[in-house]
Amino acid sequence: MTETLRAADVLARRLYEAGCRHAFGMPGGEVLTLVDALMRAGITFHLAKHENCAGFIGEGVHHADDAPVILVATLGPGALNGINVVANAHQDRVPMLVLTGCVDVAEEQSYTHQVLDHRAVFTPITKATFRLDADAADLIADKAVAIATEPRNGPVHIDVPISVADTPARDRGIRRAPASPTAPSGEALAQARSWLAASARPVAVIGLDALQENAGPAIRSFVEKHQIPFVTSYKAKGIIAEDHPLCLGGAGLSPLADTHLLPLLQEADLVLCIGYDPIEMRPGWRNVWDVKSQHVIDIAPEANTHYMHQAGLNFLTAIAPTLDALSDGTTPHNTWRNNRPAQVKSALAEAFPQDDDWGPAGVIAECRATLPPETLATADSGAHRILLSQMWDCHEPRGLIQSSALCTMGCAVPMAIGRKLAQPDRPVVSFSGDAGFLMVAGELSTAAELGVAPIFVVFADASLALIELKQRQRQLTNGGVDFAAHDFAAMGRAFGGNGVTVTSRTELRAALQDAMNADKFTVISAVIDRGGYDGRI
Repeated sequence: MTETLRAADVLARRLYEAGCRHAFGMPGGEVLTLVDALMRAGITFHLAKHENCAGFIGEGVHHADDAPVILVATLGPGALNGINVVANAHQDRVPMLVLTGCVDVAEEQSYTHQVLDHRAVFTPITKATFRLDADAADLIADKAVAIATEPRNGPVHIDVPISVADTPARDRGIRRAPASPTAPSGEALAQARSWLAASARPVAVIGLDALQENAGPAIRSFVEKHQIPFVTSYKAKGIIAEDHPLCLGGAGLSPLADTHLLPLLQEADLVLCIGYDPIEMRPGWRNVWDVKSQHVIDIAPEANTHYMHQAGLNFLTAIAPTLDALSDGTTPHNTWRNNRPAQVKSALAEAFPQDDDWGPAGVIAECRATLPPETLATADSGAHRILLSQMWDCHEPRGLIQSSALCTMGCAVPMAIGRKLAQPDRPVVSFSGDAGFLMVAGELSTAAELGVAPIFVVFADASLALIELKQRQRQLTNGGVDFAAHDFAAMGRAFGGNGVTVTSRTELRAALQDAMNADKFTVISAVIDRGGYDGRI
């Protein structure tokens, strides 16, 4: 007997086919059929404590399994609670299917309780938005997956009416084939090759799009062949292991790092932007190079509409075949005879030393020294993230994940939960400021319920440290940045995990060693003095 499929089943099966094995959210009566369909398809539904955190837990899983995130929310306030994480996915290029319940078309004409136009809300922050229809459920499902996962990746929203979810539907097996990678040709390619051949001081800036294309091996071969030093954005850290001699580390939000990196970029005679999207960068990176006096090649999946920088040649092509085409027939030669990249690398190491006795830099240095090299890290937004992104060496892509474009607070804890859920055999550590941790502390209960054991490090200084620092720099009156000190270790214990407060590197080292051997999560509250970031970021 042929199984009768509901429209929700057709959607769920397409998501399973796309590699999804987990969905996250908070159900309401309007999404019960949808949740049932996901579980029937083999996709485990996990209850989070807030829809925003549900999306970030999903992103943590995505960085492990590369499948699209599934965020489930009921109508009205449930859908609106997920706005931040959806906007974050759009800016950080995270493939996400946002599934919201809604009332039927006829019902919404005379019923207003919790009813609003979800599609109007999500249109500006997604790549596409659909309303599920039983007769076209298979087409809508495939369109949604294809749009979410094609360059640049991003979120797609599907509103699922209550009755439509239960309506019989069919899956005709229609699937859109992915586009083939393209490479440059003609006069533009010849010009690029001549610039590469003549360059004495080339530099590469590698960004998030390169990470999404899994272009690391191709980039490494290219920069090694042509001896091109490189910088990565924060999210692209580890696309080539950061102990590589050509690596100058990450860049993005640190004025201190920029004092060393930006002059080198201005000295370069060739700048190669490889999957680089300046959405991750501070304003100091606007028009760093001069296309009138420097050769600049931009390789990106979409045309430059940001105007943060310009280029002499723009290739809207796939990275690996483009680098192969550039390199073909181009003879390698010595570069940077004045040894400037090595000098910059040495200066950066001195600017961000690993030997502080305590304070935020000491906390980061001790965590990096004590935790194994294969540790996976997540970072919340704040002053600690800027310092961490400069000090935390990554040996693999996605070794450190964060909200690098939208810079949203409260992401590190849920992303660490998702990462540990997907990769339970890997050490996972989360770094949060105390304010960001307070935003999402309820998700500690989710970690306990899922039985995962990440390490949650909290920089406890009872202040919005980055904003307070900016206030002082502008000689403004202190206001709205200080709050009471809290016992974060006790919070960890209250939610079913371990908790410990530390005030020295020795105490932190012991706490980390205990946490790595624990069978439940650990909150480590690292108490630091205010002003510890002064002159350090």
